[in-house]
Amino acid sequence: MLLGVLFALFLAVAPAAQATPAPSPSPNSAGSSSSPGSTSQFPNTISGFLRNAGQPLAGVKITAKGNGFEGSTTSASNGSWSISVPTEGSYQLTLDESTLPSGVKLAAGQENPRTVTFNQTTNVSTIFAFGAGITVHQTSFFSDLANRLVAGLSFGLLLALSSVGLSLIFGTTGLTNFAHGEMVTLGAVVVFSLSSAGAPFWLAIIGGLLSGAVFGYAQDALLWKPLRRRGTGLVPMMIVSIGLALAARYVILFFFGGETQQLPYSQTTDIDLGPVSVSPNNLVSLLISVVVIAILGFVLLKTRLGKATRAVADNPALAAASGIDVDRVIRLVWVMGGLLAALGGILWAYYRPGVTFNMGQQILLMIFAGVTLGGLGTVFGALVGSVVVGIFVELTTVFGLTSDLKYVGALVVMILVLLFRPQGILGRRERVG
Repeated sequence: MLLGVLFALFLAVAPAAQATPAPSPSPNSAGSSSSPGSTSQFPNTISGFLRNAGQPLAGVKITAKGNGFEGSTTSASNGSWSISVPTEGSYQLTLDESTLPSGVKLAAGQENPRTVTFNQTTNVSTIFAFGAGITVHQTSFFSDLANRLVAGLSFGLLLALSSVGLSLIFGTTGLTNFAHGEMVTLGAVVVFSLSSAGAPFWLAIIGGLLSGAVFGYAQDALLWKPLRRRGTGLVPMMIVSIGLALAARYVILFFFGGETQQLPYSQTTDIDLGPVSVSPNNLVSLLISVVVIAILGFVLLKTRLGKATRAVADNPALAAASGIDVDRVIRLVWVMGGLLAALGGILWAYYRPGVTFNMGQQILLMIFAGVTLGGLGTVFGALVGSVVVGIFVELTTVFGLTSDLKYVGALVVMILVLLFRPQGILGRRERVG
């Protein structure tokens, strides 16, 4: 039923999209210029936000040049800017310092012009640092290694939040849910939408978390429970989850749009902790992840709900015979999984930084890699696997991989695990046949 509603909305959107094609540029045009904020005639975009001490910078001119193209734009009233470019590749990005407001200067050491490169993506985000008291340093190898380790730990823990939810769902139902990425997206999108509507930040965060929990509850109540009662196999249910993911993704695109947006307080200045420079957002994300995972571990190990969840994951039939309400446990697992995914999405939006309609799709491979590495269906395995994947992905940039290509490392990890230890780090061997 839920899938039908989402698919109907998608069909309603599709004709309108086909009826209003984007304007195509003149074939003789060598470049483009735009109104404040963005350009939109090409499929690939370079974007960002300009802020000084938390205040947006409007009317600042930025130019992109490369691959036979030259185009420019000016930042909008909220500091956002976007330039669409015809092809992927490397472009030289220049900020016109003469258009900066009086008294505002680029931070010392800030590269301008700078080169941005597309790698397996259609959007590249870049940030310019401002402020007389801020210096952009060129770090040594060992300093960069320490920074990447801290960033990898922060990334791995926020990845674990989503991976644990997916592992709980797989453990209790056997379902490989490809729509889990859309629950990640939903949390960040709802926080941005509520904040844009004027809601207090704390209320927007609560709304984002509740949206994930409600989406998880609705999925199980309207879709997965009826399919389980009909005895639908796991492979058909997995295919249904792929369809649900596609439908939900484009419903979010319809209402949210395709631009990269930022959550409140996403632009911060790094703080120095000895040899390590870390943003306050990453530090807060790390602390939140540790606290939430500790609470989740306590619930699973020490409470009746946790013991019932582990019993259902181990043997649903035996759990039901022991008097455990299996459907109720599964429903609570879906709610918990949705809430954790939404929290992971909010932290992921601060880590990137930015909110996009397909951000859950981009992180889904890494979620699966973390779950597979730790052991399918094992909650603490998903935690360990996600931390390993997060650190591995971040460390690849130290050894020459570009920021976008680094996520391929997650696929490498998953393949190696399936080849040499299919049960994962904390998984158990099972005899087949």
